[in-house]
Amino acid sequence: QVQLVESGGGLVQAGGSLRLSCVASKSMFSINAMGWYRQAPGKQRELVAMLGSGGSTNYQDSVKGRFTLSRDNAKNTVYLQMSSLTPEDTAVYYCNAVVVTTRTNYYWGKGTLVTVSS
Repeated sequence: QVQLVESGGGLVQAGGSLRLSCVASKSMFSINAMGWYRQAPGKQRELVAMLGSGGSTNYQDSVKGRFTLSRDNAKNTVYLQMSSLTPEDTAVYYCNAVVVTTRTNYYWGKGTLVTVSS
């Protein structure tokens, strides 16, 4: 089991920045991939950015160049630095961790709300 705790959401004006944090209850070295999804009202949950164990990062096209995913192994934490925010980025952001054992296990945080005002 992996518990994930997000923080850093809030209200920001368009063009502003926010940094989300996600702390995992286990060492990052025991997690195969970790990152962020988001779900806007009335829409399906979508991948924002994911960091694999090999160090490669996958970003949704709409956030490339604006969002940066990083990790601090010592703190078991991943960060999502978001800049040049637009109202279309408004959503609940969920931290996700993938742990592969004999099966693939997906873990989710409770989510943190990001609201971007125009």
